[in-house]
Amino acid sequence: MKTVNLERNRLAAYVQAQIKQFFPLDDQADLALIDAHVDEALLRVGRCIDQVRMWTPGQFDVLHSSQYCIFLYYLSNTIWRREKVRGVCTKLFLLNKALNAIDCFYEIELPEVFFIGHSVGIVLAKATYGNHLVLYQNSTVGKNHGDAPVLGEGVIMYPNTAIIGRCHVRDRSYLAQGVSVINRDTEPGRIAYQGHGGSLVFKLPGHDILADFFRDV
Repeated sequence: MKTVNLERNRLAAYVQAQIKQFFPLDDQADLALIDAHVDEALLRVGRCIDQVRMWTPGQFDVLHSSQYCIFLYYLSNTIWRREKVRGVCTKLFLLNKALNAIDCFYEIELPEVFFIGHSVGIVLAKATYGNHLVLYQNSTVGKNHGDAPVLGEGVIMYPNTAIIGRCHVRDRSYLAQGVSVINRDTEPGRIAYQGHGGSLVFKLPGHDILADFFRDV
């Protein structure tokens, strides 16, 4: 994975400098942990980049906000998986929130391939997320009375959408702008529109929407 706008061997120090700018705490262990796991995080973000149709395969641009947002999530999640160290993972989570206005906790298991169109206002709970997920601004996945949603493969959440509570959002469900799915299931391979009284209306798409976003789907 080629890094753009920053040499790969400077990436760990770059992330640490950003952390120190926002959270000027004296913790020398952070840099060592970031440096130890940055390569795995790059491999993970590289899988996303290679699959996203509008991105150049094999290139990670640290000044591309969506790519960097995904990278910071993968870095925090990788360190959490391998080390179970909350301090640096929390700082990376907060850094991502400060830079990209996303609430994506490091314990959440996002899929191997996903795409963020615009990160502002995205809030993600601990739920089940299928591969080839698409997220746009102000999309929310949340629990309701402890019940968490299950998102299948190829779910697209357009701006201002929400999936809350005991939901099964089935494969290739596409939530139109402004749709809220609350304690309901969706129909696979359909666009979901908001109906009356919280109901949903499902329609067949006119083309393969998921292929607009990803290669090899």
